[in-house]
Amino acid sequence: MRYLPKSPAEREQMLAEIGVKSIDELFAVIPAEYRLTHDLDVPKQHAESEVVAYFRWAGATNSTLYASFLGAGAYRHYRPLIIDSLVQRGEFLTSYTPYQAEITQGTLQAIFEFQTMIAELTGMDVANASMYDGSTGAAEAIRMAMRVTGRDNSVVAATVHPEYREVMATYAQHSGVPSTVIGYDRETGRVDLAALEASINTETAAVLVQSPNFFGVIEDIPAIAAIAHAKGALLIVSITEAVSLGVVRPPLEADIVSMEAQSFGVALCYGGPYCGVIACKEQYVRQMPGRLVGQTVDNNGNRGFVLTLSTREQHIRREKATSNICTNQALVALMATIFLAVYGKEGIRELAEHNLAKADYAANTLGAQPGAKLLFNGAPHFHEFVLKTDEIPAAWRKRLYDAEIVGGIDLSRWYPELQNATLWCATELMTRKTIDKAAKVLAAAPVEA
Repeated sequence: MRYLPKSPAEREQMLAEIGVKSIDELFAVIPAEYRLTHDLDVPKQHAESEVVAYFRWAGATNSTLYASFLGAGAYRHYRPLIIDSLVQRGEFLTSYTPYQAEITQGTLQAIFEFQTMIAELTGMDVANASMYDGSTGAAEAIRMAMRVTGRDNSVVAATVHPEYREVMATYAQHSGVPSTVIGYDRETGRVDLAALEASINTETAAVLVQSPNFFGVIEDIPAIAAIAHAKGALLIVSITEAVSLGVVRPPLEADIVSMEAQSFGVALCYGGPYCGVIACKEQYVRQMPGRLVGQTVDNNGNRGFVLTLSTREQHIRREKATSNICTNQALVALMATIFLAVYGKEGIRELAEHNLAKADYAANTLGAQPGAKLLFNGAPHFHEFVLKTDEIPAAWRKRLYDAEIVGGIDLSRWYPELQNATLWCATELMTRKTIDKAAKVLAAAPVEA
């Protein structure tokens, strides 16, 4: 039996109030071919125990032990066990939104510590209480720059994560915000500075670049900033791999930094949740979306924490809100805070150096195989690199699967000019044994007759 929460009499009463005679009349505006007029073709009458057994079986079929060279904005790092122990403590099981500071000090202090650590890492003056993820954070950063400058278009590098750019395009589609995409240097994989300079005009609110970019290449942020600022545009730097800040110079010349903090102790769970953040120079703080937790003292001089800035439509008039979609990812931000506290400054640097060394070994080993070569060697990388092979990726990918290894991502999906080029990532969890094994598989291409 279907579960219908309203009785027939109640449904008739509701339809009468609306002014229609039937459900079909209510939905008449929807074309008939899109209306479901029959039951779904799904199994029926399974007991709860049978349903649980099915999902346990289905879950067991997942290949969770494969080594993976995947990256592209979703990174596998070791998660200290202490994270899960601490995030489940009662002190953090407070209200979703910390409206009443006197009963949510635990949540507020955790957010304050998160903001402080992010500001120190990025080199910015202030960071907000987190965003949904890096993609919406980047799009919101552009809108923020528009409010600051009063201009209404943007310039975005083609080396920004393609899916981030898709999110930005969705924002632009419904707000009428034009955007120009600029290409990259084919030798270095960096932003084409000449094209950048030519693309900025008096209506450009912001230049958005990613560093390390989608190819794993570290951009020349000072040079990009000089070009953007000379024409009155703000510079936004998107960071998809937060661990890179352990060794990569923070983008001090940026006006706004949009970052994905998933690498800081947030597990890869079939696409989410993630932890975005926006940090900026202090003079732009009132145009920053989301919330900002501040530190104060009470009447007795004791330290306390409060929501200092709350520019959401929940708090102020919708027309004055800086965003109506952002929220603080309190739980995952707490995970990131614990991760950073456990590692500390020296630990984050050592972690980044470990990632750098693994990727360097993987790039040199894989790139040395017959029929393979590294692209974009003219600029420094972090832990991702682009490998071009004579074989089509589908051919060697099948051999890697058989060896329980997941290879790199085919870049031609987003960059048609990069045929047979794939993006590989090697974090601290990748072993030298696996890298050597992958190299042997790549070298084992079938010989043509």
